[in-house]
Formats: sequence, C-alpha cells, structure tokens
Amino acid sequence: MAYRAPVNELLFALQTHGNLAEIARWYAESGLDEDTAAAIIEEAAKFSEEVFLPTGRTGDLHGARLENGKVVTHPDLAAAYQAFCEAGWPGLRAPAEYGGQGLPAVISAACEEMYYCGNLALSLLPMLTVGAVETIAKHGSEEQKQTFLPKMVQGLWSGTMNLSEPQAGTDLSQVATKAVPQEDGSYRISGQKTFITWGEHELTENIIHLVLARLPGTTSGIKSLSLFIVPKYKIQPDGSIGGRNGVSATAIEHKMGIHASPTCVMQFDEAEGYLIGKAGRGLLYMFTMMSHARLGVGIEGHAVAEAAYQQALAYAHERIQGSAPDGTPLTIIHHPDVARMLLVQKATLAAQRALYLQAAAALDASHKHPDPAAKKAAKGRLDYLIPIVKAWCSDNGTVLANLAMQVFGGAGYIEETGIAQLVRDVRITAIYEGTNGVQAADLARKTVSDKGSLVRTLLAEAQQTANELAAIEPATAEPLRHALELAERSTALLVQQHETNPAATALNAAAYLEQTALTLGGAALAQNFLAARNAEARFGSAFCQAQQHTARAYLAYVLPQAHACAERIRQGAEPLLAVPFEAFASS
Repeated sequence: MAYRAPVNELLFALQTHGNLAEIARWYAESGLDEDTAAAIIEEAAKFSEEVFLPTGRTGDLHGARLENGKVVTHPDLAAAYQAFCEAGWPGLRAPAEYGGQGLPAVISAACEEMYYCGNLALSLLPMLTVGAVETIAKHGSEEQKQTFLPKMVQGLWSGTMNLSEPQAGTDLSQVATKAVPQEDGSYRISGQKTFITWGEHELTENIIHLVLARLPGTTSGIKSLSLFIVPKYKIQPDGSIGGRNGVSATAIEHKMGIHASPTCVMQFDEAEGYLIGKAGRGLLYMFTMMSHARLGVGIEGHAVAEAAYQQALAYAHERIQGSAPDGTPLTIIHHPDVARMLLVQKATLAAQRALYLQAAAALDASHKHPDPAAKKAAKGRLDYLIPIVKAWCSDNGTVLANLAMQVFGGAGYIEETGIAQLVRDVRITAIYEGTNGVQAADLARKTVSDKGSLVRTLLAEAQQTANELAAIEPATAEPLRHALELAERSTALLVQQHETNPAATALNAAAYLEQTALTLGGAALAQNFLAARNAEARFGSAFCQAQQHTARAYLAYVLPQAHACAERIRQGAEPLLAVPFEAFASS
C-alpha cells in the first residue's frame, strides 16, 4: 500500500486551524511548543508507516475469530500494539497525574489520522481506551481513577463502550441490562450488549468495560440509566488482577470490513461492577466517551479516504493509457477526468482535516482557555462541530474511497490492490457511534434551539475570511460568498420550518448538515489560501502554491454541491412527506 504520512499537510493545518501557537502556551507545563509538536507529528508518522501500516492487510486477511470463548487475532497485531504501548502513544493526551503526557487534543487528533491510515481496525483499540480514560477521569471517584487509569494510560488495560443491546440501538431508552447493588458497595451486572468493539481479546492484560445498566425499581427511559465499570478480570485490593469476572464474548460478528477488530456480543452474568458518579446519570457521563468517539470516527472516515487517495494518486502516476498527439505514452493522471477525481479527493480531504482540527482545538479551549467566557464559547463550538465532523467526514470517506477505486478502474475492484479493503473498512464509519442521520438530527436540534445563533457566529467568521480572499482574488472568493448567503437563508428557513412543521426540520436535517459542512469547509480552504502566502519560509513555495491551487479547486468544484442542499431545504417537506408509505412498495 502506497502511504506516506502527510506531515507537512498536518503541520500546516495545525497552525492554520488547530490554533497550535496559543494552545502550546496553555500546555506549556507539558513541555509543548511548536518545535516539540512537529517532532511528535514526525515520530507518529514514522510509527504509522513502519509499524501499523504493514499490519493493515494482514489483519484484513486474517481476521479476528472466536475459539473456545477467546478471541484470537493475528500475532502481528499484538506485536504492533505492544510497540505502540512501549513508545508511549496511548498516554499522549491522558492526564499527567496518571502517567500520561497531558498533551492537547489537536496533537492527538493529528496523530490519530496517521494511525487510522496505517490500520483502522487495530487503531480502534487505543481510540476507545482513550475515551474510557477521559470518562473515568472526569466522572469517576478518586479511588476508581487510581485503580484503573494508570494501567489504561500505559495501554496495559484497554477500555470499551457498552451501550447497544439487541432491542436497544439508537433508542437507548430500551436498555434492559440490570445492576443489583451489593452490601460491599459493588453491583452485579446482568444482560447482553451487542456490537462491542474489541470487547474480548488477548492484546491487553485486562479489559475495562464501561456499561450502561438499570438499577432495580427504576423506570424505563434514558434518565434512569447508570454507568458502571466492569473489568474482565476482578481487581484485588492491592490493584493486582484477580479471578475472571462474569463477562464473556458469546459471539463475534462477521463483518464487511475492519476484519481485524473483534466486534463482540458480550454477556454479563452477575459480573462485579462499580458505579461511576451518581445513579441515573449514566448516559450523561457516557456522552463524554461518545463525544470523543464521534470526533474519532470523523477522523477515521477522513483517514481512510486519505489512504485511498494516496494509493490512487500513485497509481495515476504509473498507469499508462493513451498517448499525446505526438505519440508519447501518457499516464492516466494526464486525463482530465482522472485529474478531476484526484483533485476532488485532495481538496475535500484538506477541508475535512481543517474541520476536525477546529473541533479538536475547541476541545482544548473548552478545557484550558484562561477566560471562562471563552472556555464556555469553545464548548458550544465543539458541541456544534462534533456532528458535522462525524457525519461529513465519514460520509465523504465512502464517497472519496469510491473515487479512488474509480481511478484504478477494474484493478481497484481486485482485492490485491488494497483499495477494495479501504472501501469496505470505511463504510462502517457512517453507521457506528450514532448513525449520520442521528448526527444530522442533533445538528438541526442545536440549530433551532438557539434559532441559529451559534452557526451565524461561525458564518460571520467565514464571511470575514471570504472578504479577505476577495480583496486578493475576487473570482476565487465569489463561490464562497454565494455559499455563505445560501447558508444564512437555509438556517433561517430551517428555524422557520421547525416552528410550523417540525417534520420538515427532521427531513431536511441531512441536507442542512451537508450544506453547513461544505460551506465551513470552503471557509477553511480560503483560510489555507491566505495562510499559504506567509508560509513559504516554513513549508516551501511549491507546497504553498499547491495549497492555493487546492483551495481554488474546492471553491470551484466541491463547494457548489451546497447549492443542491439549499434547494432541497427550500423545497420543504411536502414532496416527500405527502408520499404514502404504501407507495414505497414495489408494483
């Protein structure tokens, strides 16, 4: 597989969108400065290319399997994960007091892109562990933190998220798993959880399950759910591992992709568990892990598309088809339609990278900004960007990976080229951690709840960028200025529709998310264009000129998709809602 970590692209995006200079000052106690950040990115790039990447194909061909109640994975994955832990990568953004390095989310997010490019299936293991660490660190007792976090931060113990059940997927009000209190303060957890990523394996000494369950006598609904720590192996008073707990994998799913990642059906049979925080606030606590996971999944979709693009680009430079008028053989990158597909991939990837780093920077500001008002504003910005990053980047993951396959032609449909695996792997990102329809509904809810106030702040910032670009290249800026006008109209219309016909809001939510993402992505590429003018000393003139070419391509050929989204919203709900369900049946 042809993949080279896009180090300069990441460093440029960190400076332009990740607010790296200011964030480095907030994290100075961790020894962070811009030079250190660059060194970390370069080391992560090397690790991804040399350690994770070689295991990607191996994991696909030799997927996880269940044998006698144990999940078996290819030994190469265990070796790669051990190297990951020995290098200290699991603790990159974990609190220093529990053995982590305490670095910001923007640095971690950039590194995660490279891990996911190397081996998405394996990278899910540390991704979920980081989310579990954050959840316990934020909501757990001091005893729980001291017991679980140091081993998890080292990667010696892993973490999982246990929400879904056979009857409870998106609708978590149907969760039936029970938690019965014991005299010693622990609980006995009983029930079944489905689609649990890395729910059982032998790559770590212990697995720390975070489980949503109900206490006896509580009513149905999400407000009566509590969150519990349930370890695979019980923990002794001295912190050492004891006997096996009452939790096991009864099956693993046979999936379209991410074959190396065991997706488990987990059975809890009076397993010993420990309540996190207060009873009845489990879903609230779990949102800490879910928010982390949704940002991570957005990066996953982006990363797989990046890997696919790089393969397609390499192939387009090598594959000879046709000839120039003088008879000189041509590689297919010289064919306009192939160049179009590659540029759409490259430009969209640049916009996605900008948006996920903006979200990560908002996360850092929500934790570390010295101004309380700015910290609160950053939290609002983060909450608004999360569904956009998750949905847009994962939807695009499939679109862009398919474009990469198209560049290969028939060879792309052959498994040996590796493109087919990427198409298969990336498809799940639009589904898990909340389907993209759920993300769109969440964004619409947030938009109408404040009558579009927050998104208008984002659009106003984008307008300022458009004005700066217009002063330099009016023609390049014009599509962005038009898109911003459309975004304002669609926001007002969405709010208006919700007041008169909430069903219209639900119907148009997906179009609104796509339009907003395309528009904010356009503003981000305009920022890249402007930033490139002053970045030649650091990145070189060729790189900076490429950034400007990419921005022009996005604004001219990708951003206009926002017009179709705006038209769907303008049409309202009637053309679809008026269709009776019977009409969906075949004739």
